Amino acid sequence: MEKRDEPIPIKLDEEDDEIIPTTTKEPPKIHRLDESVINRIAAGEVIQRPVSAIKELVENSLDAHSSSINVVVKDGGLKLIQVSDDGHGIRFEDLPILCERHTTSKLSKFEDLQSITSMGFRGEALASMTYVGHVTVTTITPGQLHGFRVSYRDGVMENEPKPCAAVKGTQIMIENLFYNMTARKKTLQNSNDDYPKIVDLLSRFAIHHINVGFSCRKHGAARADVHSVATSSRTDAIRAVYGVSVARNLIKIEASDDDPSSSMFKMKGFISNSNYVAKKITMVLFINDRLVECSALKRAIEIVYAATLPRASKPFVYMSITLPPEHVDVNIHPTKREVSLLNQEVIIEKIQSEVELQLTNSNETRVFEEQVMQSSPSIPVGTSKDSLSSPPASASKLQKVPVQKMVRTDALDPAGRLHAYMQVKPSTQLERNASLNSVRSSIIRQRRNPKESADLTSIQELVEEIDNSSHSGLLDIVRGCTYVGMADDVFALLQYKTHLYLANVVNLSKELMYQQVLRRFAHFNAIKLSDPAPLPELIMLALKEEDIDADDSEDDDLKKKIAEMNTELLKGKSEMLEEYFCIYIDPQGNLSRLPVILDQYTPDMDCVPEFVLCLGNDVDWEDEKVCFQTISAALANFYAMHPPILPNPSGDGLQHYRRKSQPAVISIDEDMNRSAPSEVKDDEIEHELLAEAETAWAQREWSVQHILVPAMRLFLKPPNSMAKDGTFVQVASLEKLYRIFERC
Repeated sequence: MEKRDEPIPIKLDEEDDEIIPTTTKEPPKIHRLDESVINRIAAGEVIQRPVSAIKELVENSLDAHSSSINVVVKDGGLKLIQVSDDGHGIRFEDLPILCERHTTSKLSKFEDLQSITSMGFRGEALASMTYVGHVTVTTITPGQLHGFRVSYRDGVMENEPKPCAAVKGTQIMIENLFYNMTARKKTLQNSNDDYPKIVDLLSRFAIHHINVGFSCRKHGAARADVHSVATSSRTDAIRAVYGVSVARNLIKIEASDDDPSSSMFKMKGFISNSNYVAKKITMVLFINDRLVECSALKRAIEIVYAATLPRASKPFVYMSITLPPEHVDVNIHPTKREVSLLNQEVIIEKIQSEVELQLTNSNETRVFEEQVMQSSPSIPVGTSKDSLSSPPASASKLQKVPVQKMVRTDALDPAGRLHAYMQVKPSTQLERNASLNSVRSSIIRQRRNPKESADLTSIQELVEEIDNSSHSGLLDIVRGCTYVGMADDVFALLQYKTHLYLANVVNLSKELMYQQVLRRFAHFNAIKLSDPAPLPELIMLALKEEDIDADDSEDDDLKKKIAEMNTELLKGKSEMLEEYFCIYIDPQGNLSRLPVILDQYTPDMDCVPEFVLCLGNDVDWEDEKVCFQTISAALANFYAMHPPILPNPSGDGLQHYRRKSQPAVISIDEDMNRSAPSEVKDDEIEHELLAEAETAWAQREWSVQHILVPAMRLFLKPPNSMAKDGTFVQVASLEKLYRIFERC
């Protein structure tokens, strides 16, 4: 064969498909940027938008010990920003270097950063403004007969300071902001939210610095959008800026710690109570008098409110935190928007605990107020104690009930929905249904709560604890409530007399199941599984769900050992589990029967692995009382009416059932406005999965309406803890609504 030459390295150009030989290029040369380029890059970081410039100027005015600060804005700050104060002014000798980078009166050496207490300190704000706008400064110091006006461009004076008439303090005017940054200026011109951001900024300063008067208005407008005067009351400042509806629904809050080993801080502020309703959280946070943001603290407070109040309600929070200056690092963000705190996690935890305590106390006093109802023949109240006895002869006449105390639901139909309230039934039929309901309730009580309970002292003590810890106010609500509908995935709407409550379905069902397990101890019917489930496989499934990302083979061996140990343990306890709880495990380690806790209700069998693992790991088998209590708690958690695993397909949840074969393309408009739900085409939906989800959620709602609520009315004794953990939250009161509509 003919010998060929070695191939020459070639490269295919993707644009013109030419074959060109590869060549080695020299690395690019590193050079110094021009000083003007450096300054303009830095200016773009510090002055991101008009509100950034105003924040820097207002902080400079506060550093000047001003008692009045006025802001005028034109075209959202792009055409004109004017900030005037009555502070101590600027010395004539300092005007030549006023707008140079890193010129400041706040510090002289790096160590001064450890104890900095002023708002500004780097000397970059005014310099940055001169690189992206036309800056004019007018100032006068005490004792001078006239002031001086000077213009700046790119950090230097355009001309010598000119004498002029001036009032006390300093006025800084910025014109044509971002005139030399075309892309940013076009972006901001298309935005309509710059002026609202400026108003929000001044509002936050106004409620913290109550000894300073603030005003903010558009150029040419006669009326200011923010107007506050110096005052000695924080609530008065909040009322003047945010309105009466916010000020009257505030709770004062304080927290502190002076332990050098953990944290040292003092916090004072106000948080909204359970009567305050808003769609957006308002979080005003000052640390050492510096307006900052702290996403971790904001999230911690949101978690407390979400767990205590309805999901639709967002709080108003004002907090002022004081720490030693050496515990705060203010030099981590170009705009000083964020700070770094020493022992931040400990501080947030203490503040979160105090917010939860204050909010829980407020929620408790709001939810469980007692109300005296006037009974009347025109309003059937089948659940009241007075209705059990026949009315006196004097009550035979019709009594006029105030409109604000009328109940708009049929109290004799506890399983009624909103559409059922409009049905009109003859009075004889109502009486017949009432008698049938009372007979049916007594029969069900006898059938579901057998009197021949096990003569075990531990079970009797657990049942007595339930009876002794029952909350009387909640018991009345549970006994006489009417089901209205599901408010969201967790909360159901219940009406009791003239009050409307949000009730946590998961908490209520878990407590009901726990009490039923103890009261039906050793007297259960059985649910027989179609195919016995091997315990080792169930436990392995549960362990893999807990640690879904683990792929290590050694980890799998550990899981198998845990599964084997738990299986042997449960096989050894099978006789007791079968006799007392109707949980049957055969000698081969297969689970084949489970107890019936509520008639017509079957738990979610997808949760069986977690339940079996809980029996093996969480049950204390040594102490009899603790053993029965933990097994009952495990059964209660397993039988509780948790939301289905599949997301709720209603509303925005339909997005979860979109086909994922093609990547979603998001336009620029959609990216800028993600809050608007996008339409899902019919051919893009996984219909089988959607149908399964709709069936699961409909079945759960049916179980809540027809099984949980009737069983609650008969058997549940709510513990005192439910009065504090947000299980019941009052959302409406007819008397209060009536008073509101009377004023309209």
